[in-house]
Amino acid sequence: MRKKLLKLYDDLYAEYGELNWWPAETPFEIIIGAILGQATAWGNAAKAINNLKAANRLNPEGLGELSQDELETLILPSGYYRAKAKKVRAFLTHLQAHHNNRLDSLFAGELPTVREELLSIYGIGEETADCILLYAAKKPSFVVDTYTYRLLGRLGWFSGRYHYGKLRDMFMDNLPHDYQLFNQYHALIVRHGARVCQKTPQCEKCVLRNQCPTGNDSLGQ
Repeated sequence: MRKKLLKLYDDLYAEYGELNWWPAETPFEIIIGAILGQATAWGNAAKAINNLKAANRLNPEGLGELSQDELETLILPSGYYRAKAKKVRAFLTHLQAHHNNRLDSLFAGELPTVREELLSIYGIGEETADCILLYAAKKPSFVVDTYTYRLLGRLGWFSGRYHYGKLRDMFMDNLPHDYQLFNQYHALIVRHGARVCQKTPQCEKCVLRNQCPTGNDSLGQ
């Protein structure tokens, strides 16, 4: 599996190159973006982030001073804004209560310990926690998502229903724990999934078609 994963990385990298994901100015922006990006297209989350920036509120103190109604209004473009406002508030409350609003304190522990703490916060599930660990804390915690599930399933590397932990373990158990590798690999999968390996796959322009059973079937090979 290690060889297969590394080859997949090389093939995707040859196609898309360096992607430099996640687009954010600060680790705190990444965290809020990870929460607001749940169950929506990134463009919608980005609009909400831009609203917070324009209001000069994209920091723990600034967000903490907002009323719930004010916060909901600013993050409206992200969708599910009432639920997401509660999640943002839960993170802010935890950061203040346990780390005096200091991200360096939150991220100071070993990866499993910090991951467990993040998962204890309301509104932060496994994918969001791993996004925070990888992109904000720069810890090697692989992020999987629906793009990963779709791609690896079509390649025939697993079968069955979506299981976050099993997919994550596939990468964690077979690749060197290098946050830069994990960062780039996840970004490549997302780019490929968004452009080519969509719900209706664009197999005719897929760089992986010769090694993909789904691609071969769709092209009659």
